Amino acid sequence: MSTSNLKLPDFDALWDYDDPGASEQQFRALLSIAQQSDDRSYHAQLLTQIARAEGLQRRFADAHATLDAALGLLTPRMGQARIRYLLERGRVFNSSGQIEQARPFFLEAWEAAQALQEDFYAVDAAHMLAIVEPLDQQLDWHLRALALAGQSRQPRVRKWLGSLYNNIGWTYHAAGEYQQALDSFEKALAAREATDSSAHQIRIAHWCVARALRSLQQFETALAIQQRLCEELDRSGATDGYVYEELAECLLALNRPEESKQYFTQAYATLSKDPWLAENEPARIQRLHSLGHIAE
Repeated sequence: MSTSNLKLPDFDALWDYDDPGASEQQFRALLSIAQQSDDRSYHAQLLTQIARAEGLQRRFADAHATLDAALGLLTPRMGQARIRYLLERGRVFNSSGQIEQARPFFLEAWEAAQALQEDFYAVDAAHMLAIVEPLDQQLDWHLRALALAGQSRQPRVRKWLGSLYNNIGWTYHAAGEYQQALDSFEKALAAREATDSSAHQIRIAHWCVARALRSLQQFETALAIQQRLCEELDRSGATDGYVYEELAECLLALNRPEESKQYFTQAYATLSKDPWLAENEPARIQRLHSLGHIAE
């Protein structure tokens, strides 16, 4: 039965980036509707988001196979679907450590989105190019994305500002320019608070401000922010290994090693289970283990 006369569900509204497995299940529940519809663009775009969810779960072969299926549905007139395909193919390559393969997909997405005035996806492509480029070229792409998001009249595009200021902050931080990083993180926090950002996103923004303060050796101020975040977590029954790690590092910097141990232990218990960190930052995980004095 054709569903051409029915309003197709907005699958983008189903995203929970903190739980890509649950998101994938919700997307897959819509596949039969997409397959029965006459809207091949909708079907292809849904597949790109299933691939993104698979990639976030580090199921890279599955993600590429899903994108192959999306590619098979594309026609020359499906501009938005093609852009989303390019973005997700690039993201899967990037997440799997194949940065050189990722770059041309993001660049093509950037050019196509600009040509079609798809501002939201153009900003997405620029922010991904900033991630894959060498450090000395990242800021240029960040600023292009920021300029486009700032001048866009589309409210959805302006929601990018929090993420963009956050990414600019991390670029400055990686370059050792900690005051500029702090300034950017504070702008990210303000942008998050000015939109309908989730409590989780706002907590991350506060965390980033505190992280920059620690790099600026403002340990007491950084500690106070992390302690407040920890109290919020306790009240909600949630955990966050990154908050525990920063609590521990601040306490250690303040020459309070005994107090830091429990937080290093809590951080290790959570962060050691993160496959990306285990693969890409093993020394960081080992530091948590050592400073938490965790018995083998």
